[in-house]
Amino acid sequence: MIRVLVNGAKGKMGQATVTAVQASPDIELVASLDTGDSLAEACRLYSPDAAVDFTHPSTVFATTKTLIDHDIRPIVGTTGLSNSELETLQASCKAKQLGGLICPNFAIGAILMMKASQLIAQHMPDCEIIEMHHNKKADAPSGTAIKTAELITAANPLINQTPLDEKERIEGSRGGKCGTIPIHSVRLPGYVAHQEVIFGGIGQTLRIRHDSIDRTSFMPGVILAIKKSMELDHLIYGLETVI
Repeated sequence: MIRVLVNGAKGKMGQATVTAVQASPDIELVASLDTGDSLAEACRLYSPDAAVDFTHPSTVFATTKTLIDHDIRPIVGTTGLSNSELETLQASCKAKQLGGLICPNFAIGAILMMKASQLIAQHMPDCEIIEMHHNKKADAPSGTAIKTAELITAANPLINQTPLDEKERIEGSRGGKCGTIPIHSVRLPGYVAHQEVIFGGIGQTLRIRHDSIDRTSFMPGVILAIKKSMELDHLIYGLETVI
């Protein structure tokens, strides 16, 4: 039985995680925390094997470090970590031989979208990403969009080399860039989590779109990540590495 703590349990993702963990026959929910609760105290009191974090970008580094310091495997769905913060956390896990996962997206369909994008990028030379989320999302662009752009660039470092003769009449209208890939972020009520990757080639375009229409779409990936963390001795970034 894997003993699990959920941090950010009163948020929408946290509530879905609590329900999913309670429904899993080989996982035991030992604690559910939210704003005002002491994570360090709960770690000492309940001694979970792993902890799922869906809190806030402003606190994700500190909370993940707290988990690692207490020898608890972090399963982090909160985005907002910088590259240097990620490297620090990975080094801490490596020193302790502690497994864990930091996942910009837990939806299996989104992971398959990323993998397909890597294949397409080797054959179609230009790409842009549009990501759409609910209007309560705290950061932009999404971690999923950034991860997708990174994977595409790794698959084809020459992506988006076609020269463009353009001028932004409104600053930012062409989106932000991750490497050479433009990312456009939409924030509106009614959305949950959606992403479209658009590839262009001579005389053709190819679009891949993934839609999470309910937060339950992320839960199979969360449960998978909890179980996989028990087999790891280091902290990995991206659920696609274990699928």
